[in-house]
Amino acid sequence: MQLDVFTLIPQAFAWLTEQRPVAAVLGDELDLRLFSYRDYTPLSGSQVDDEPYGGGAGMVLRVDVVAAALEAAYGGSPAHRVVALTPQGRQLTQEVVEELAGEERLTLLSARFEGFDERVLAHLASDSISIGPYVLSGGELPAMVLVDAIARRLPGALGSAESGLVESFSAELEGGLEYPHYTRPANFRGWPVPAVLLSGDHAKIDEWRRRQSRLRTAG
Repeated sequence: MQLDVFTLIPQAFAWLTEQRPVAAVLGDELDLRLFSYRDYTPLSGSQVDDEPYGGGAGMVLRVDVVAAALEAAYGGSPAHRVVALTPQGRQLTQEVVEELAGEERLTLLSARFEGFDERVLAHLASDSISIGPYVLSGGELPAMVLVDAIARRLPGALGSAESGLVESFSAELEGGLEYPHYTRPANFRGWPVPAVLLSGDHAKIDEWRRRQSRLRTAG
């Protein structure tokens, strides 16, 4: 997958691409490219924002700036999906992650200030997504969340092929699994690992995990 992120702070994504073991999650199937709006703005002084018509607090990312960046990167309007990260977008769920991970090319638009000129959402983006019903200082964190979530679903991500398939809330599992996890030592300060997990009986372990998942969901 080619995944492009347009942002005002491309260096903020360095932890994804440079730090281990986080960068290992990206695997070999993701071509992550970062673009700065300031490199393509048609305005003087690297300006990218402006006061909104009608007044109001804060500054807004201009539509002509976003359009210029997309046209410079793609030689025109991109034919693939362009996702704007905005609190007004559809809620991010694992189902949405699975959907996006199936794309061959994907573009994410992040903004700072008070968000996008509405014409970006109406005419330049083909989709909009929110990571939750709250407001952040910009779209970089939502973009990172989406990049990480998508990367985990691609072939070659994570240390084990199975690990990416058996994820909490994954659509492949009935209702998603959110069960307790234990590691060594098997007994610490009198707090033992459940005996079933040490039994080696995978059928019983799976049943135990599903039962725990149902209990957690019910709780």
